[in-house]
Amino acid sequence: MNPSPTGAAACNQARELMESSAPVSPDLHLLRTEVGSHALVVNGSRLFDLDATTYALLDGARQAGDDTGLSRLMSELGLDAPPLIDDRPPAEPPVRALSLAVAQKCNLGCTYCYAQQGSFGQAPTSMSTETARKAVDLLFGTAAPGERVNLSFLGGEPLLNRPVIHAATEHAVRLSDEKDLPVTFSITTNGTTLTAADAAFFEEHGFAVTVSLDGTQEVHDALRPYRGGRGSFHKVIANVTPLLAAQRRMQVSARVTVTPDNLALKETLDAFVELGFHSVGFSPLLNSPNGRGELSTSDLEVMLSQMVACGEEFERQVIAGRRYPFANLVNALRELHHGTHRPYPCGAGAGYLGVSAEGDLAACHRFVGDPKGTMGDLSRGVDRNRRLKWLSDRHVHRQEPCRSCWARYLCGGGCHHEVIQRGRPACHYIRGWLHYALGAYHRLRVRRPDYFQQVPATRAPQ
Repeated sequence: MNPSPTGAAACNQARELMESSAPVSPDLHLLRTEVGSHALVVNGSRLFDLDATTYALLDGARQAGDDTGLSRLMSELGLDAPPLIDDRPPAEPPVRALSLAVAQKCNLGCTYCYAQQGSFGQAPTSMSTETARKAVDLLFGTAAPGERVNLSFLGGEPLLNRPVIHAATEHAVRLSDEKDLPVTFSITTNGTTLTAADAAFFEEHGFAVTVSLDGTQEVHDALRPYRGGRGSFHKVIANVTPLLAAQRRMQVSARVTVTPDNLALKETLDAFVELGFHSVGFSPLLNSPNGRGELSTSDLEVMLSQMVACGEEFERQVIAGRRYPFANLVNALRELHHGTHRPYPCGAGAGYLGVSAEGDLAACHRFVGDPKGTMGDLSRGVDRNRRLKWLSDRHVHRQEPCRSCWARYLCGGGCHHEVIQRGRPACHYIRGWLHYALGAYHRLRVRRPDYFQQVPATRAPQ
């Protein structure tokens, strides 16, 4: 295990970010950077540069807690607009993305696994070809020509059920051709059973492949061992290396689950970038079935300091004209650039559903087997009433303390599964990270404006 690599100065920086990003007004967030003073108008996630006088006026009204005065001032400055998000949930969003739990079983023994080491707390099982094809039929059933759909494979460890992955993919390709519906594919794997044949298949169909890796060898082996306790790192790297060399249509990314025991994020990021991953992303562990590995408030401060260190390296590399695939900041910059504003954190329970091995529908892959997120089944279809209730209850306007937070339309209220299970222990971390990302956006817009001419759109409709 590696202890926190950050010093007092880095943690102080994280605390300052958390303090600077604390909610003052639900309608406006202000920040100063090396390149000027700026405003995020929460309605529509709109960004503005401010002169010193305007910044002082807005900050004064904001700090005074005078919502009416601030609203009037924003109107006078041309910063107001009709609300772009109201209290109404989407009536009946079409399903455009499915994740199939093709193998509810796993060969690893990760203690923090939300799927309880793959089986979701039940007897290990695998999805049948018939069930997978029914799921694909649901995905394509109501889509209009030209609409894009996404099919994902998860587990457990999905590659323990290769025949069904192949059958579902080939069925989706046939329907895509017949119906003129573009389809994208993705898979999340622990990498221990990857083969050269998998690489060829994923490349042929342009898969987005996410490999779960929790750090360099010592850390990964401690967090993601085989069930017998043996480390898995060398096997994963040996299996993944051919995929990294083969990726053209395929994109191979690393996903790191962050616990108190693997907080050396910059070291991990640089190691995985050197290996050739298309992107590397970090996800804080906020909820685990047994509570093991969950990040505390102090852990989240360390994580934020490390995320900023990764972000600062990203800024340096981009300004120098080099690619540095730090997924968290790439995604944040893309959303800020496009003015992303949303009442939910993701498409879970709306345009995106999970499918269990038995054919039950869930709000997302994390709610497989969990009655809190039940959404019907493949035989009877989506349970319309449950889904509408979910979308009504989970709307960010109905969440606390979200309604008074400036970050609500960027955050969407946080992962539904984590919030339902543990609450919101990471709001200060999320706001601190978004505050840093806002600063990075403004710095890069001035110092490397051409970067935003090539900011990609979101890959999958999830």
